[in-house]
Amino acid sequence: MVRAAASQFNGGDAVIRRIPYVDDKKTIRETVESAAEEGGVIAFTMVVSNLQEYLFDVAAEHDVPVVDIMGPMLNTLATLYEREPKREPGLVRKLDDDYFRKVEAIEFAVKYDDGKDPRGILRADVVLIGVSRTSKTPLSMYLAHKRLKVANVPLVPEVEPPDELFQVAPERCIGLSIDPDQLNGIRRERLKSLGLTAQANYANMERILQELEYAEQVMRRVGCPVLDVSNKAVEETANMVLDMLRKGGDST
Repeated sequence: MVRAAASQFNGGDAVIRRIPYVDDKKTIRETVESAAEEGGVIAFTMVVSNLQEYLFDVAAEHDVPVVDIMGPMLNTLATLYEREPKREPGLVRKLDDDYFRKVEAIEFAVKYDDGKDPRGILRADVVLIGVSRTSKTPLSMYLAHKRLKVANVPLVPEVEPPDELFQVAPERCIGLSIDPDQLNGIRRERLKSLGLTAQANYANMERILQELEYAEQVMRRVGCPVLDVSNKAVEETANMVLDMLRKGGDST
């Protein structure tokens, strides 16, 4: 804003010195004294009231012009929202950090989805394991939007689970189980959507029971808590996962 204003007078070649993270009176006084020596102007965005008042007082002592950039906007929004601002410094940075953590978590979930790379297991905040069509991927993405790094691993009888799965802390791993009949229905619909016959081995009840039994064995070896996702929306399961993580993996 200062540079844009200066451009109206001298092409925007004003010397601008940024002094970030001002949270003490010593820095304020030093800044004012420096501005006084150089004949400068101070434009600020501090939101802490006592520091603002100190700046105005010291600037008045040294006859240094001061411009409150954020004040008018804060006052306008306070009237609009009918409440006082928090006046906490650094909230924008916190919001930015929150955004980038979410993006990082989403990228992590994509990279380590469906057991693509077992190295992600040891780096994950939580690892989801279960047979195909137990909502591992949508659950991973939902939790990623909660800023959790999630890896998920499909359990298939013909494929030995990665060694990393047995190295991760059991409370950071969550098994997903499901009612066999419901899984059968889900898989049949999946086959139809792909233009395949519902009689394929993927939706065969004997095969499903075999997979679920194998998955249960692996979950017992891992020692992880298990969630039954039958008839549950992804949001409901995600809230249960978050609650379990807060409790340290206790599914009771």
